[in-house]
Amino acid sequence: MKNSELKTTIKNKPKGKLGIIFSVFLFVWSLLISTFSYADEISSLRIGQGIGTVRIVLESDSEFEYKAFLLSSPSRLVVDTYGIDVSPKIENQITKNNIIASGRLGTIESNGRRIVFDLAKPAIIKKAFVLKPQSNFGWRFVIDMSVATEREFNKKVGTSYAFTSTDSPKSYVSRNASKSSSKAKSKESGKKIIVLDPGHGGKDPGAIGYSGMYEKNITLAMGKELKKMLEDTGRYKVYLTRSTDIFIPLRDRVKISRKHKADLFISLHADSTKNRSAKGLSVYTLSEKASDKEAEALAERENKADVIDGLNLVEHSKEVSDILINLAQRETMNRSSEFATFMVQEMRSAAKLVNDTHRFAGFAVLKAPDVPSVLLEMGYLSNRTEERLLKQQSYRRKLAKATTRAVNRYFDNMKHASLF
Repeated sequence: MKNSELKTTIKNKPKGKLGIIFSVFLFVWSLLISTFSYADEISSLRIGQGIGTVRIVLESDSEFEYKAFLLSSPSRLVVDTYGIDVSPKIENQITKNNIIASGRLGTIESNGRRIVFDLAKPAIIKKAFVLKPQSNFGWRFVIDMSVATEREFNKKVGTSYAFTSTDSPKSYVSRNASKSSSKAKSKESGKKIIVLDPGHGGKDPGAIGYSGMYEKNITLAMGKELKKMLEDTGRYKVYLTRSTDIFIPLRDRVKISRKHKADLFISLHADSTKNRSAKGLSVYTLSEKASDKEAEALAERENKADVIDGLNLVEHSKEVSDILINLAQRETMNRSSEFATFMVQEMRSAAKLVNDTHRFAGFAVLKAPDVPSVLLEMGYLSNRTEERLLKQQSYRRKLAKATTRAVNRYFDNMKHASLF
């Protein structure tokens, strides 16, 4: 019933007892209209903070139309929603952080709802997208923001730069987003990016086994096996740093992982020692000492614009750059260690492990400041038994299955940490 129709009905309402009954009916009807204007609602809000970034997640009962854009004077992020209610408790869930200062709720014409986030500093919207229900989660609307210069912020102010659901409802991409790379396409499809690094190759054979087997051949075979197994889950897009017998410098392997903007980097190796009885699998992550040294070296480079994805370090002093790189690397190291823990737990049923299986070292391939990275030593080629096992596809598949379980646990755990 439209408002004009309701007013006409009230004006011409019956009199007497019938009129009283009719008035009560209209009162109850109006309450129902206001209370149940939408059956579904945005029920809660979560905010996750990274290095120079913020992720806002709105949880809802159903999919909804949206428009997310920036306004100035004062600087703020505005999220307009349509066809869905917004729970009042959302306002209390808007927490202050390095980008967001405060927030509030409002309404807009056409029965829309508005959520406003006041910004503590200039920032821009990097992505806005919808995640369909999965696992224990319902519908989620996600906005990723990153710190920007005043100039960058001003260039993106206004509804003409809005991220909306109506522009591309199937992929949920803004019409103003630049044509995406393979990373963006995979992210929008919900797939995580994994880079596998088969160690050595070409002129570098790596370790030479008990019977003369080259490490480079074992790692490449394992890389191809693991790539197929991970992609068969439907959850990941997997790249190999090499798919043939070629030599790739260590630093270039790191560049490959960063080029693909990997969510996880796994370097595959097999060990060797003069002690032929030594055997067992181990997992390495970057050591604190190596991290500090690498952070200092990175900060000294002339071109620092892309050391940390989405953060322009050129605009900062050396002291600030040192701190930002160090913080980013420590966050990455924490995630690397978390994955290493899952690897060790899953490998217990698949292979013999060395004592203190999770180890720390300054391997060059582990030094990407923004990509969680581990190095897997699958066993000792210098040990006759382990060389024989590593040459067998069935054994490599066993290791690949354990690694896949660890990868699944790692990303599942990150989702429950309210970051994804």
